[in-house]
Amino acid sequence: MKYAVIATDYDGTLATQGTVDGATLAALKRYRQAGGRLLLVTGRQLDELLQVFPHEHLFEGIVAENGAVFYQPAQDTTRLLAEPLSSILIDTLMAQGVGPISQGQIVVATWEPHGETVERTVQELGLAATVIRNKKAVMVLPQGINKASGLAVALAELGLGPEQAVGVGDAENDRSLLAACGLGVAVANAVPELKTLADRVMAGDRGAGVQELVDWLLTES
Repeated sequence: MKYAVIATDYDGTLATQGTVDGATLAALKRYRQAGGRLLLVTGRQLDELLQVFPHEHLFEGIVAENGAVFYQPAQDTTRLLAEPLSSILIDTLMAQGVGPISQGQIVVATWEPHGETVERTVQELGLAATVIRNKKAVMVLPQGINKASGLAVALAELGLGPEQAVGVGDAENDRSLLAACGLGVAVANAVPELKTLADRVMAGDRGAGVQELVDWLLTES
């Protein structure tokens, strides 16, 4: 098999309104049965993901919080891939009326229209942090942490190289994921800039696009 692993985003890629349908789950199982391996690479916080997705054991690894957390379902082990940001960030944002704010194990997140305020605050505080947009979501992560950095950890754990991976996504925060893989794929509902970056754009939206990708990969094998 030319591509040994699919590294896929969750929301807007595998999932529609937070849920993965049966046909998409069946496609993932077909890929695994053919010898392929699966990684989930998501901006979601891990506990939040596991509440809505009870099929985590289909995946050998889950990169959560946009690259900051690595979870291995089979071993039930979680590894933090960065140090948490200073609590002064949340205190300062709240003082400026930014909300709601959610804090994961590493990521600090809010929503538009607060993106500019968040970027200005990070700069004024002199934090070693990056602001990452994901459609209307605004995430703050330590510098150097993104989906590509988290994917590198997951691939090393599997003993695979990036050239063996297919990255598939739909949003701005998936740019680093696609760029880090041997084949970058956008589903049909992806934002225009991701489609421009992708090596291949599927005809189907969300899960239907992933099903189409699996069928193509198995045919190409």
